[in-house]
Amino acid sequence: MTKYIITIITISLLLVACQPQQDELTMKRAELKEKTALLRTLQSEIDILHEEVETLSPEKKRDSVMVEVSPLAIQPFSRKVNIQGSVISDETVYASSEMGGRILSVNVKEGQQISKGALVATVDMETIQLQINEMQTTLDLANTVYERQKKLWDQEIGSEIQYLQAKNNKERLEKSLETMRKQLSKRNIYAPITGVVNKEYASAGEVAGPGTPIVEILDSRKIKVKADVPEQYLATIKKGQKVKLFFPALNKEVDSKVSLIGASIDPANRTFEIEMNLNNSKGIYKPNLLTEIEFVDFTKDEAIVIPLELLQEEVSGRKYVYVSKKDKDGRDIATKAYVTLGASYEGSVVIEEGLSAGDKIVTVGGRSLVAGNYLAPNM
Repeated sequence: MTKYIITIITISLLLVACQPQQDELTMKRAELKEKTALLRTLQSEIDILHEEVETLSPEKKRDSVMVEVSPLAIQPFSRKVNIQGSVISDETVYASSEMGGRILSVNVKEGQQISKGALVATVDMETIQLQINEMQTTLDLANTVYERQKKLWDQEIGSEIQYLQAKNNKERLEKSLETMRKQLSKRNIYAPITGVVNKEYASAGEVAGPGTPIVEILDSRKIKVKADVPEQYLATIKKGQKVKLFFPALNKEVDSKVSLIGASIDPANRTFEIEMNLNNSKGIYKPNLLTEIEFVDFTKDEAIVIPLELLQEEVSGRKYVYVSKKDKDGRDIATKAYVTLGASYEGSVVIEEGLSAGDKIVTVGGRSLVAGNYLAPNM
């Protein structure tokens, strides 16, 4: 018991001793974060002051540097996204036997074009035919008994119950025979739609159970493109939105529209489905054909857009480009324009703040400049 108490006391003392160390570590981390932020602020201020000194001190200016400048203009900007999808059949059905039995013949082959109502296969129903023959004989006897009982009943001979029993027996057999003949009519399996036999699941001689597919038929005239889109674009894609579909295997591009947007997000990959209808009157698009879908996820009608390669960055992390400004003597000098970036796409970026239409931006030679250089623009 004494050892147990000593152990508890020892652990408690260790915890108490470690607590100040943890508090000190937390304080040091917070202080480091604060100093780092302060350093970045100071570096940014130093950069600005350095630029102002270079600009205001003529003795610091270097010789003229040959550059190319270009005036900025307002222009439209759009950002596009490419995702992969595939062609699927809008209507795929299976031709199957409702009753089941041994398959006598399959009258179609994979890849064959067939019409709705065409004979696909025949199933052996000899047992049902024998039952029909036997029931027909029984029905003939029941008809004879009924006719005789009816004559007797019309002559008020015999009992009513005998007449009703004969009538009921005849009618029951007639209905049973009708049911069996309907079953027998299902020995022939017909194509439910017009299309192409995509796959053959069973052959002659095999036994097909009720509902077992014998062939798969797809309507290649009614197809669509289906794709899984990351959920980050959920607010971007709208039904009816224009998209471009490119089929690498065919080297063909067509315009289409989003016809369907999935109602849920797949929790496994965080995507949602979209579909685009596709005209396949010539039958050139095949199910599972790889498709590249391109759609616009951001657009701005009036924007200042520059090439990304023109951007430079200071130690503090601030982005800037060089523009040509006039000094008091009317000479062109290199001036830093600090910018706030917006959306980017294919090597171009939108400038949200820092540049305006008409500004002369240095497009060639900016990497060799420092603020205050005289410029020899070659526009």
